[in-house]
Amino acid sequence: MTEKVLQGGTSLKVGDKAPDFTLPAQDGKKIKLSDFRGKKNVMLAFYPQDFTPVCSHQLPSYSKQIEKFEELNTQVLAIGVASIPVHNAWIEALGGLNFPLLADWVPAGEVSKKYDAFIPRIGFGKRAIFIIDKKGIIRYIDVPNELNEGPPNEKPIFKALEELQE
Repeated sequence: MTEKVLQGGTSLKVGDKAPDFTLPAQDGKKIKLSDFRGKKNVMLAFYPQDFTPVCSHQLPSYSKQIEKFEELNTQVLAIGVASIPVHNAWIEALGGLNFPLLADWVPAGEVSKKYDAFIPRIGFGKRAIFIIDKKGIIRYIDVPNELNEGPPNEKPIFKALEELQE
């Protein structure tokens, strides 16, 4: 298994059970992480803010590669500390996304805090990637040091997901 890439810090470690959560998606449907247990791997993509340049590149890049995620039996879930109306406006501005964008809004950042992917002094999330296997175990973590740093390119993400297929 690929060693975790731990840069910006989190108390969670590869091998830990992923904290469960339930959040509303942009369509208002509730999504629970544990609903994927035994069925699919999950890539959680926490990101700082809607309508920002790096985030506006990051999430569409996952949409463009959704078939590869599906081939690797992986559900992509993006989590941002914003309301559903803000998420919907951003999705429209992006030209659509083909995976759920979850609103970690009420109370603000509650799930992001569970993953140490929240910055209280500024009130929004960190950029962070967590890959969770079908058993609900964290298998990969990447938390860049800087908010303006892009996420890792998809190569290490797909490598970690491919290793879960073995």
